[in-house]
Amino acid sequence: MRERNSATSAIMSCLTSRRARQAACWLGLSLLLSVAGCTGDRSILDPAGPAARDVRLIWWVMLGFATIVLIGVTVVWLYAFKPRNVERTPAQERRIARRWIIGGGLVLPITSVTALLMFGVPAGQRMLPLPLGEPPEVIEVIGHQWWWEVRYPGAEGGEVVTANQLVMPAGEPVDFHVSGADVIHAFWVPRLGGKIDMLPGRVNKIRLEADEPAVFGAQCAELCGVGHAHMHLYVEAVPREAFDTWLAARQDAELSELATQDTTHDVAREAFATHCASCHQVAGVSQGGVGPNLSDVGSRTMLGAGVMAMEEGAVSQWLQQHQTLKPGNRMPAHDDIDTDTLDALGAWLETLTP
Repeated sequence: MRERNSATSAIMSCLTSRRARQAACWLGLSLLLSVAGCTGDRSILDPAGPAARDVRLIWWVMLGFATIVLIGVTVVWLYAFKPRNVERTPAQERRIARRWIIGGGLVLPITSVTALLMFGVPAGQRMLPLPLGEPPEVIEVIGHQWWWEVRYPGAEGGEVVTANQLVMPAGEPVDFHVSGADVIHAFWVPRLGGKIDMLPGRVNKIRLEADEPAVFGAQCAELCGVGHAHMHLYVEAVPREAFDTWLAARQDAELSELATQDTTHDVAREAFATHCASCHQVAGVSQGGVGPNLSDVGSRTMLGAGVMAMEEGAVSQWLQQHQTLKPGNRMPAHDDIDTDTLDALGAWLETLTP
């Protein structure tokens, strides 16, 4: 009997320790998952600008308040199951019910919403393009299915247009004027601030600022079709001098000379004029405005709005496999163009680097 009790105790001890280890593993996994999204180029908890810091503060306040409410509701819920022998008159029951209705149904929600608005409204106001002593830089961003058009209307020498890359001056506020070309999109640079909808026929405005030069990830944050998940944006904040130099290098005159001066790509330019010019613009070659502007495509970090990295041969691969890499995009399959011509087109486009 004693041996049986010893064996039972050993088994129970093993089970208990196993359960303890399992509980510890689950707790550790939960903690790891809870902090997995705290860093990275799309984390709101790793802010790189004043607007993003306001968003982070609101997030922590709301998380803390929600935790307190959850604990309070759980305590009350457990208290309600506590056995007790209390006799109350109908009048007392009605009085208690009124207290819960007034306290839990009116006072608590009103207090909660008011407290959250006290944090949220000032943060949202700071992201509005309110008048400043010196007008900030204006960048226009237009969402398409499924790529980004970026315009710099204030550039000296004329408007600069690019696609799927956004360069902004660091250390100063920038006003973004956003809209949608087809359906509703959303412009969101998580480390710089909150998102804003991009509506067809309407221009929305948001003010963001990067503390220092850095590279940020951006994302369309509104479901806009089958290609929504492949609609990323490369955002780079650079010093003001570098920003002005970047804009100057992308003036039409500079890009036109770049696109036409090299006679070794005459065949590719002719093929582009035949097959691509009606949709795409290349300074000095075509004026198409349906697809992305390709005048400086060779200088971009990514192709297809974040689908693949820009490297040697990438443009040719995109031209041949774009419907596989990004299903549903509006560019035709190019089945009528031979591989050698597509390779030549890709090689020429990759030279378009200011």
